Amino acid sequence: METRTPNRLPFHRWPVFPVLLAQLIVLLLAALVLWQWQGKVSGYSGLMGGLIVWVPNLYFAYKAFRYTGARAAQAIVRSFYAGEAGKMILTAVLFALAFAGVKPLAPLALFGCFLLTQMVSWFAPLLMKTRFSRP
Repeated sequence: METRTPNRLPFHRWPVFPVLLAQLIVLLLAALVLWQWQGKVSGYSGLMGGLIVWVPNLYFAYKAFRYTGARAAQAIVRSFYAGEAGKMILTAVLFALAFAGVKPLAPLALFGCFLLTQMVSWFAPLLMKTRFSRP
């Protein structure tokens, strides 16, 4: 009997999809506003700041929601830990690449969009339509 049950749901049906979609919309709107208000450098710096949050979260969602079912509990826990570790490493690498490889860069726009996009995750319970209740 297979203990690991791969999740066969399409990506748009995962429970985390509304949060990822909201993050993508927020980062694109923030980058567009910065581009119009502050110029091209702030626009692409803000876009990079938002993507530094969104890409690792996308990786974590893939790792964390890969398995389903009670029999796959150990695989789910391992996937969560691996996903979180990968998310941290990917975030650090993307920050290093942004600061080392992109010139000119607007650090205030980068960190501002980073925080704004991250705040969507903090307020994710407000975005969820389903309420979890005990049977």
